[in-house]
Amino acid sequence: MTSPEANGLGPSPAWLQRRLTAIGLRPINALVDITNYITFDRGRPLHVFDAAKVKGNLTVRRARAGETLTALDGKTYTLDDTMCVIADEAAVESLAGIMGGEATGCSEATTDLLIESALWDETNIAQTGRKLGVNSDARYRFERGVDPAFMVPGLELATRMVMELCGGTPSEITVAGEPKIPDRVIDFPLTEPKRLAGVDLKLPEIKRVLGHLGFFVAGSGPSLKVAVPSWRPDVHGSADVVEEVVRIIGVDRVPSTPFDRGPLARKPVLTPIQSRTRRARRALAARGLTEAVTWSFVSKQNAELFGGGKGELALANPIAADLSDMRPSLVAGLVASAQKNADRGFPNTALFEVGQIFRGDQPQDQLTAATGVRRALAKSTGIGRHWSGTGSVDAYDVKGDVLAVLIAAGAPAAALQVVTGGPAWLHPGRSGTIQIGPQNVLGHFGELHPRALAALGADGPLVALEVILDRVPEPKARPTRAKPPLELSPFQPVERDFAFIVDRTVKAGDLVRAAQGADRKLIAAIAVFDVYEGAGIDPDKKSVAIAVTLQPREKTMTDQEIEAVSAKIVAEVGKRVGGVLRG
Repeated sequence: MTSPEANGLGPSPAWLQRRLTAIGLRPINALVDITNYITFDRGRPLHVFDAAKVKGNLTVRRARAGETLTALDGKTYTLDDTMCVIADEAAVESLAGIMGGEATGCSEATTDLLIESALWDETNIAQTGRKLGVNSDARYRFERGVDPAFMVPGLELATRMVMELCGGTPSEITVAGEPKIPDRVIDFPLTEPKRLAGVDLKLPEIKRVLGHLGFFVAGSGPSLKVAVPSWRPDVHGSADVVEEVVRIIGVDRVPSTPFDRGPLARKPVLTPIQSRTRRARRALAARGLTEAVTWSFVSKQNAELFGGGKGELALANPIAADLSDMRPSLVAGLVASAQKNADRGFPNTALFEVGQIFRGDQPQDQLTAATGVRRALAKSTGIGRHWSGTGSVDAYDVKGDVLAVLIAAGAPAAALQVVTGGPAWLHPGRSGTIQIGPQNVLGHFGELHPRALAALGADGPLVALEVILDRVPEPKARPTRAKPPLELSPFQPVERDFAFIVDRTVKAGDLVRAAQGADRKLIAAIAVFDVYEGAGIDPDKKSVAIAVTLQPREKTMTDQEIEAVSAKIVAEVGKRVGGVLRG
């Protein structure tokens, strides 16, 4: 097309500018606005070359390894031999189906135009755009497929608009190649709408709907021939045709039909881990934490901080330099979120997340964790300052969170053990590990180590918990029977206090379990009410006092029977933890 008017590349008319502005596009000039309009209005991307800047003939070919192109976005891209380009006799001038080159772009001085309306391979366009990281409206449409039959009509439409808005004289159309237009005809039984959607439709209504959508319908018998238009590559069979008809007539015409559940009770549809995940979320939300969703990727430094950073968990194509590794823990992401809230004036933050963590590249190394963090004054008893006094968060707040999650997830409460210490990212003196024996560690809780806070770029005080839901044991199968009625003893309980001298390294929980083992049926409860270290006690010893409640069920206990049980408790504590009665 040659010799447009002197102001041909000036602003486009008001009606065209209004339409582009309505869909969020900024009007530039008449020529650019025409190509944008046809791209969005008809789904036909076009590219316009300044013909005077093209050196020789244009050729569609594969790029040569190492060739470069400075595109219309101002960036220079290095190409390889898998990419399709349009080149003149001097260099590459356009990245086929994605973006044109700056060298042959149109300007206010352009008088000769070359309009390109092409059909490109969807897979190649997608691969090229992904390799180069180029996103454009043309790529978006070509990689999803455009109408192969609208290539020449789209070119004619663009030429007519250029003539009307910019003036000029058109040349003859040059067509290279032959578009492959699929000829798809579907056998469509008239009973399909009733069979698939439960809607009984008559032939005239089906023909009316499909005709308005561009389909050609032939036949009047029990089966129709439906020709699919070239711009509908998504329609392949009779079910797709039914979907087209139903979406136009309205899904409100589809009758509601209940499923036949049968006489048997419904089986559970959720897996055990899905049920645990739901209950863990509810438990943490009930304790005042807000759910967050963080990246599944962390920096290599943060991954190593939480025991990760293995080579097999490094991403081959990370979206950012600080998101290079799969996360071994949810703590890093939650700490970052809590710190961002603090930086924006919300220091008292309590967040939780239930999601996947990765300890290796095997299926068994992908675990489901329930994790939470509390910062500053976000205690479990209330968030913020109050006249009644709420101090900073501590390990006991997240200890309560851990126990709440585990009980909700179905962990056996009586078997849970809390031991001091935890992983290196927790403070050694202000943390704990919760387990069912040393071979099954369920999680950790406590205050973050100062070195961990510094590595994460966060300010304390900050406490965290993490529970591995996959490690919660399955409940034992029990026969289905009625729950026994509550049994209350008519006899008065008896309480006795014991104070034992034990080594300072002995845990109070171990002493309680030892005393409980003396008589599990008779001993109803044991509570620790005093721990003493100081004057009158050896430096390497401590005194632990417990209150033992005995609940008789058959008769009132005599003094001799009470003394016998007391002696068994003293003997069992001495045998298992080396405790002796305090004189």
